[in-house]
Amino acid sequence: MTVTLEVSEGVGTIRLDRPPMNALDIATQDRLRELAEEASRRDDVRAVVLYGGEKVFAAGADIKEMQVMDHAAMVLRSKALQDSFTAVARIPKPVVAAVTGYALGGGCELALCADFRIAGDNAKLGQPEILLGLIPGAGGTQRLARLVGPSKAKDLIFTGRHVKADEALTIGLVDRVVPAAEVYEQAHAWAAKLAQGPALALRAAKESIDAGLETDIDTGLTVERNWFAGLFATEDRERGMRSFVEEGPGKAKFL
Repeated sequence: MTVTLEVSEGVGTIRLDRPPMNALDIATQDRLRELAEEASRRDDVRAVVLYGGEKVFAAGADIKEMQVMDHAAMVLRSKALQDSFTAVARIPKPVVAAVTGYALGGGCELALCADFRIAGDNAKLGQPEILLGLIPGAGGTQRLARLVGPSKAKDLIFTGRHVKADEALTIGLVDRVVPAAEVYEQAHAWAAKLAQGPALALRAAKESIDAGLETDIDTGLTVERNWFAGLFATEDRERGMRSFVEEGPGKAKFL
């Protein structure tokens, strides 16, 4: 399998495994969507890590596969391509990308689907599609601009240049830079901590933030209000408030 899902401590690790560079061919894209949907459904998966291994996250699409595709073929394929990445972005649980080495093109777009990005000090990220006479097609023009702002996104997409980990941190493309050997360990620890939290409240927070970014503030406030009120019907809310009153803040244990 080019993509696998392994679960430990409530954390599902979606691992890309297509040596040597984890090129995202059609089979890998489709498998990624299947496992993202599985992780979304499974109760034993409470948080997710996206990982490409110790040497590389993903160096992009399979260019040899794409080279033989004409316009008609890509018209048929492009929606499925985007759907694979959107399935990752819509996992209703905390998702962290553990980025080592190259995260280029589709690899960068995959990292953009996470809620949080931990990069190794050897990481290089970018959207080099322009150098092929193309633009990002798996969400890069949309998610990158929302994350780092339109000016910085245009810089990266117009030039196709790669950014090292320190610059990626400066512009907000990644959230933390650590020694390359510690990337997965720290990403798993971040996810495992959140896996112990209230699952419905975490889902509510993620969906409220994501939905609000796509609409006007009044609609976003309505989404937030509905989730906020709805959480008062959950056992986690009862447990959290009871623990606060009886034991003090931050001591609640959620199932």
